[in-house]
Amino acid sequence: MAVIPFETRIDFVSPRWNRDAWARIQADMDSSKERICYCTGNIIAVRPGEVLKPILGFHTFLATRLLPLPDGNIRRVNKEVIFYANLTRLAQAGEIVDRWRNPFSETLILAPEDFRGDRSSLPKIPLIFPWQDLDGETLTLATDMHLNYPNPLQPDKWPRESAGPKAQVTEMMRYFVKRRDLENPALTAVPYVGTWHRISPWLPWMLMGQTPGHCMYTSTMTASDSIAVLPKAVREYAEKNCPQMLTAPTEDYGPSHSSLELYSRQQTPVAVA
Repeated sequence: MAVIPFETRIDFVSPRWNRDAWARIQADMDSSKERICYCTGNIIAVRPGEVLKPILGFHTFLATRLLPLPDGNIRRVNKEVIFYANLTRLAQAGEIVDRWRNPFSETLILAPEDFRGDRSSLPKIPLIFPWQDLDGETLTLATDMHLNYPNPLQPDKWPRESAGPKAQVTEMMRYFVKRRDLENPALTAVPYVGTWHRISPWLPWMLMGQTPGHCMYTSTMTASDSIAVLPKAVREYAEKNCPQMLTAPTEDYGPSHSSLELYSRQQTPVAVA
């Protein structure tokens, strides 16, 4: 494995610079190294006519590696897992749980870990991101994704798990980086702090069916070259339950599946009471 060449002269309208800057934030241009991104926050229930209600916490992390391709492009491969957690008194993610009591139905539900695969299959279009210069020293990278696709969990087969025929999902990430780090040719990976927000249908295991409303994730994130970035409790839980998720892939290992697709493959419909 080798260091992938990258541009350091900041050029907001250059697809090559945008690609390289994003890659150095997401991962490491030294393909012998992996990047661990850690994100934590809570899930807020949004229901018509009601005050928004925090209902669950979460801890999630990605182990990512960049692979150089013969044509000069870069393949991003990663493993990603999310653990659901109870909420502390301060409405922060606390202890990881495997059972969750739905506050709207008072049903005690299994809360499965969400193991997700490589998500690097992206359309080949000019890569220009909306950057913002905050103060001359700090730049903000925004990467938003708005989707509305056929739900792998169709309501006729999954009446309790499906929020409807379509899955309307939005993810909004903000990465705060230093200009001097992006311009530093010695940094194959760029330090950042950021936020991740997600709007999604009710999670299938919540058994909310087509009840009006949705989930809103709100969280903070950062990254490191070591799993030491993970809180001790999260790291120990992963070591015990899914140690394979703590290291990035070294090769492209298969197709990408969304969490809804994985649920449809791994679970069976809950009977209607």
